[in-house]
Amino acid sequence: MAIQFAPLSVPLKRRLQTVAVIQWVYSFLALAQTCIILYFVLLFTRFWIISVVYGIWWFTDWDTPSQGGRRSLSLQRSVVWRYLRDYFPIKLVKTADLDPRENYILGFHPHGVLIAGGFTNFCTEATGFSDLFPGITQHFLMLPLWFRVPFFRDYIMSGGLIPSDKESASYLLRRKTGGNAVVIAVGGAPESLDARPGAFKLLLKNRKGFIKLAIQHGTSLVPVFSFGENELFDQVDNPKGSFLRTVQEKLQKAMGVALPLFHARGVFQYSFGLLPYRRPIYTVVGKPIKVAENPNPSSEEIDRVHQIYTEKLCELFEAHKSQYNVPADQHLTFI
Repeated sequence: MAIQFAPLSVPLKRRLQTVAVIQWVYSFLALAQTCIILYFVLLFTRFWIISVVYGIWWFTDWDTPSQGGRRSLSLQRSVVWRYLRDYFPIKLVKTADLDPRENYILGFHPHGVLIAGGFTNFCTEATGFSDLFPGITQHFLMLPLWFRVPFFRDYIMSGGLIPSDKESASYLLRRKTGGNAVVIAVGGAPESLDARPGAFKLLLKNRKGFIKLAIQHGTSLVPVFSFGENELFDQVDNPKGSFLRTVQEKLQKAMGVALPLFHARGVFQYSFGLLPYRRPIYTVVGKPIKVAENPNPSSEEIDRVHQIYTEKLCELFEAHKSQYNVPADQHLTFI
């Protein structure tokens, strides 16, 4: 395979966009591991006091992630994220208002490999979430595992991330003053194993926990579809039943995180590497679906609301797919 190298005359703006993406990919794939190593290495140096003091503070701050977290607007508005946005580019598309007196659960689809659209739109202000939805504070859910990593937990909390457990989401949805949007990547890590260009397969059939949560709190559901999310990386073929897929699924169940074997482009060449392709992402936020409150919903009620949500998600996809270059014969499939 011939390697296609990047030209030497790349404008500075594009180089800065690439640097922003490099740090984002590194943060996603290796920053947590780096923080763990740093924490323990410091214990065996003259700077051991840093880890000790942090450990004491960490113990007293243990419950913060599950109590709304600790976001940093200055970090969310950093110029770094604007360069990240422009690399693809990424755009947040509004189709309806969200009442700041109410709380919402936003179901994000699809997960993609590294959930680029989800992070940029809902963990930063690069695409103007606060301007599009004034009075709404977005909180993206992430595996609780990552909030147990020293230093890293503080970094992800600064972006408005909170643990993806019922208690953390309920803490926000119980607030009667409203103005909170809990964003859930419904397909989760397992869905990333099917993320590849041209794929519109969503893990949704048996994903009903967020539906039950919405009913228990009387919280409106908002379907969100991110066009282009699956176009950023190629992935090694791993059909259901294959040896690779079996290993990936076993590792996912054991570790809680999926390990898709993905590739795209590099820093100085376009033929291979772990950086995403420069392909646009349009994240479309649908209309709220009103949900009646019931602290103890029956399975029939959950199934009924789940069906309504699935239909509204399909309607959102069908209404916008032609605008974002999805072939007319392509439809969502659910597994």
